[in-house]
Amino acid sequence: MPPGVPIDGGAEDQPSVLVRPVKWKGAIDGIAIPAFSKMDAAVERLKTGFEKFKTDVYDKKPDMFEPLKTGQTPKYMVFACADSRVCPSVTLGLEPGEAFTVRNISAMVPPYCKNKYAGVGSAIEYAVCALKVEVIVVIGHSRCGGIKALLSLKDGADDSFHFVEDWVRIGFPAKKKVQRECCDLSFEDQCAALEKEAVNVSLENLNTYPFVKEALANGTLKLVGGHYDFVSGKFDTWGL
Repeated sequence: MPPGVPIDGGAEDQPSVLVRPVKWKGAIDGIAIPAFSKMDAAVERLKTGFEKFKTDVYDKKPDMFEPLKTGQTPKYMVFACADSRVCPSVTLGLEPGEAFTVRNISAMVPPYCKNKYAGVGSAIEYAVCALKVEVIVVIGHSRCGGIKALLSLKDGADDSFHFVEDWVRIGFPAKKKVQRECCDLSFEDQCAALEKEAVNVSLENLNTYPFVKEALANGTLKLVGGHYDFVSGKFDTWGL
């Protein structure tokens, strides 16, 4: 079996090439298989990430983490996109225990329906009725793939995914508004407008949940729209 792998990918018999030792677990059809795969490395990254968090954060902030062992009292409920570039805890500086968070494609909030989207509905209900959050914020973001997919949907065309198109259709009213009011803009500029209009549709949909409507009427809850532009480094908020 090969004793090592050339660091620069060159031939091993070249004296100028450094060789890094590699463990091998065997061979398939005569091809050596390294014991440490890319997926193993990805899992290891999670482990080392936690070790760094525990050393640099968890162990150094007992005043933060001790109260969380007995419960949570978050002030915010955050709807954010699942996009890996827009983690709300990082971009908004939220500490553990501050925000009850739901992340999905394009940060969509569907309208109230007991027979559909129960995962989102149960999260909203728990946040409002059990946790008594004070603010629900829905955050869109720049260059959102889900928003681009929504704007690209053609009437009558077959879906390419099992779930994605049906999900982003939640923002269909926002799409129609943008197409009506921004028809002279480029596709990219229409996407930018739709990123915010889709947030407004989600805020309107939140009003269809009876417990949200009651909390708003009682003055114990506030709805906020947000948009994070990671291209220019801007964050905007607004209310309906």
